[in-house]
Amino acid sequence: MEGLFDVPGAGGPAPGTGSLSANTHASAPLAVRMRPRTLDELVGQSQLRAPGSPLRQLIEGDRSMSLLLWGPPGTGKTTIASIVSQQTQRRFVEVSAVAAGVKEVRAAIDAARSELARGGQETVLFVDEVHRFTKAQQDALLPGVENRWVTLVAATTENPFFSVISPLLSRSLLLRLESLTDDDIVAVVDHALADERGLDGAYTLDDDARDHLVRLAGGDARRVLTYLEAAAGAAAGTHIDLPTAETAVDQAAVRYDRQGDQHYDVISAFIKSIRGSDADAALHYLARMMEAGEDPRFIARRLVISASEDIGLADPTALTTAVAAAQAVQLIGMPEARLNLAQATIALAVAPKSNAVTVAVDAASADVRAGKIGQVPPHLRDAHYSGAKKIGHGSTYVYPHDEPFGLAEQQYAPDVVQDARYYRPTALGAEAAVKERWERIRRLVRGR
Repeated sequence: MEGLFDVPGAGGPAPGTGSLSANTHASAPLAVRMRPRTLDELVGQSQLRAPGSPLRQLIEGDRSMSLLLWGPPGTGKTTIASIVSQQTQRRFVEVSAVAAGVKEVRAAIDAARSELARGGQETVLFVDEVHRFTKAQQDALLPGVENRWVTLVAATTENPFFSVISPLLSRSLLLRLESLTDDDIVAVVDHALADERGLDGAYTLDDDARDHLVRLAGGDARRVLTYLEAAAGAAAGTHIDLPTAETAVDQAAVRYDRQGDQHYDVISAFIKSIRGSDADAALHYLARMMEAGEDPRFIARRLVISASEDIGLADPTALTTAVAAAQAVQLIGMPEARLNLAQATIALAVAPKSNAVTVAVDAASADVRAGKIGQVPPHLRDAHYSGAKKIGHGSTYVYPHDEPFGLAEQQYAPDVVQDARYYRPTALGAEAAVKERWERIRRLVRGR
């Protein structure tokens, strides 16, 4: 959507450029008409709007400084570029990294330089998806930035430390934009319903329809306004109910409250299906959560817990798989990360199960809480300081690596729990081999 509705500027900018200031006519998309005009109208990003923040200083002090905006789609990157342009009375020129090459970049910078030479306006050059530019294309931006022929505002959804060349990164102020919260998206919807630039109070929206649109938006303000406009167009009258919202976006509402019973019931069913080795049922509950907009990090955390709680050493790779899925969620985000979550869900569901790890740590904790602490055996105490051996610390310690099979017969646990048996491995999956080895080791170490 960003840059989709550009119209050529009066000054005849280079191909692929445009001015957002002209996109305020009644036929423009709702997302374009409702674009914030000032920093105070921007929803979310409180860290960027705070008094004294670098962005506010740049706008209110009319300073020439290049910006690098990093954040998810629909969080206000294009909007911030437009605000910088409008509030500082600069021309706005956009170059899309998807369609433009070095020639277009240089043409835009040359046009801005000529405008300055004629005593005209300064130019805000907005480069959307700058991470798609090659090194040569990013290099072409440097003269305009270094000589301040343009105020560069570059937007990226990728980590700029990996996708933007160092010279450009060092010459720009990096601003991190956060995903909008549900409350932020609700504020965007309500404002669009009432504002004269939007629906101007012509429609009412049911709460469940609003919740449906907010869930589907996934923190993207532009997307929710597109959905709202579609729902208004599909409404028979001036009332937008849930069936209308479902029809407009061609997706049924999932009955799911992230703070209510459904949140806890579905995640409980998800984990219990994995524990019960029903991969199909687990995938069903995973899909319900994802379609309802559940935080994928929450799902990933539960998978990591399940890998140790319900599988443990019956399949030692389960934890590795779950952690990898959690890292993938952080690295690539949704919707692609649904594949990683699904892979981990299936892997954990079909894995052999053992709760021996859970039982072991619970039993050990119960003894500690009951006061079974005891003194650390003297030969295990720290002996790395002067005088330690004089008081018997470490003097009789047997170094296992010097013994046959790497095992030394000596006491490790305090006297009070010397005979405790916490870890009781099962004969399931890979833990069967662990069980056999652990029982043999335990006898050798304890001299039995």
